[in-house]
Amino acid sequence: MSSAPDPPDPSEAERQPAGQPAKRQSPLGARPRDMVLSLLLLLPLVGFLAFLGRSCSFSPLGPSVDPNGPAARVQVNPHPPLQAAARRVSFPVREPATPAGWRVTSVDQRPAPGGASAIRVSWLTAGGRYMRLVQTTAASEEGALVTDETAGPPRGPAAPVTAAGGQWVGYPGHNGEQAWTRVVDGARWLVTGSGTPEEFQALASAVTAAAPLPRTG
Repeated sequence: MSSAPDPPDPSEAERQPAGQPAKRQSPLGARPRDMVLSLLLLLPLVGFLAFLGRSCSFSPLGPSVDPNGPAARVQVNPHPPLQAAARRVSFPVREPATPAGWRVTSVDQRPAPGGASAIRVSWLTAGGRYMRLVQTTAASEEGALVTDETAGPPRGPAAPVTAAGGQWVGYPGHNGEQAWTRVVDGARWLVTGSGTPEEFQALASAVTAAAPLPRTG
């Protein structure tokens, strides 16, 4: 007669002494290889957070960027896109001569609320603050324009502002930012950003002093 096969080995839980719970495996199996793989997956995220920490800093007047950090090295020549835009839109387009140390970081033509033509130029000031000028035909859409450009409706009532020898309308925005608007030659200008009052005055003066770009040539 052949003998019966040996019974299978008891499981680890069955080998535990009576009265003691079975050992549980850790989520990673407590193996060094799993721990190393997990660290490798986390390294890109840690590096990205470290990059943000080096480039940005807290400011009680609004967001700012380290003037010597990677984000501050972005620089765009605004003349070609502004000159091209001047040939396409129906209002005078100006190219402000901003103070020394300001860097143009972007130029775009995304439409304003209501579909009106709009041209935006953004700067990083010498102090590491962002400023933006919007030139548009949205003369009757001031409230919607301010809301769109400042990431939300104004946080308080409008107030008159005198800058560059003219009257502007100032709106308090979010995160310590603000917006100034003015209509000149059928175009509405909007100046916004996290700049200081002096930087707002400087940009308002620069766009006021700039001559309209030619529409031909």
